[in-house]
Amino acid sequence: MRYALVLLGTVLLSMPAQAQQKENDRVENAGVVMSEILNLPDSIPQELLDKAECVVILPSVLKFAIALGGSYGRGLMTCRSGKDYAGPWGAPTMIALEGGSFGFQLGGQATDFVLLIMNGRGADSILSSKVKIGVGLAAAAGPKGRDASAATDAALRAEILSYSRSRGLFAGAFLDGSTLRPDNNANEKLYGKKLTAKEIALEGKAAPPSSAENLLATLNKRSSRHLPS
Repeated sequence: MRYALVLLGTVLLSMPAQAQQKENDRVENAGVVMSEILNLPDSIPQELLDKAECVVILPSVLKFAIALGGSYGRGLMTCRSGKDYAGPWGAPTMIALEGGSFGFQLGGQATDFVLLIMNGRGADSILSSKVKIGVGLAAAAGPKGRDASAATDAALRAEILSYSRSRGLFAGAFLDGSTLRPDNNANEKLYGKKLTAKEIALEGKAAPPSSAENLLATLNKRSSRHLPS
């Protein structure tokens, strides 16, 4: 009986650590995805990345039903710190993507998504509550490569610019109909305490976990300076 109680106690004590490690794995994976995408020869235009105030990275989003086109993904959002988003990239807040149809995907295929959040309104909407892309926020498939005119036009007309990578193909993506929301449960597991998405991403109330080192180093190296839109 005593052995059983000790074993049960050990299991219960290990559960929070396991949950935290799962979220840290997601953060590390997001850093790998961001690094790989930015190193593609025909990647996100530098001008757009410099104008973005926040970035959402959603590794391995799965489409779970061909007929309904539903999709499910977990990832993170990181924003530039400081007033007017002028500082370095800050601690990530966990984000959930649900619903919607991503068009070109095949059933069961995992796709990485990177979303550029181009203004403060877009950032505030996502960090505050569940928001539907294309309804609550104007979204567009992001241009890629070095087409400066396309990049400028895209930055002016959309609050979210979305990109996808699947089976080696990197392209702009349409996410209309899907929803983004703060994943508060994942944040509590990652940081070990209850914090709102805004407190993490905009108010600096959490230090970045070590698992975010690669992600933040990549973004700060590739886009250390914010260009106002």
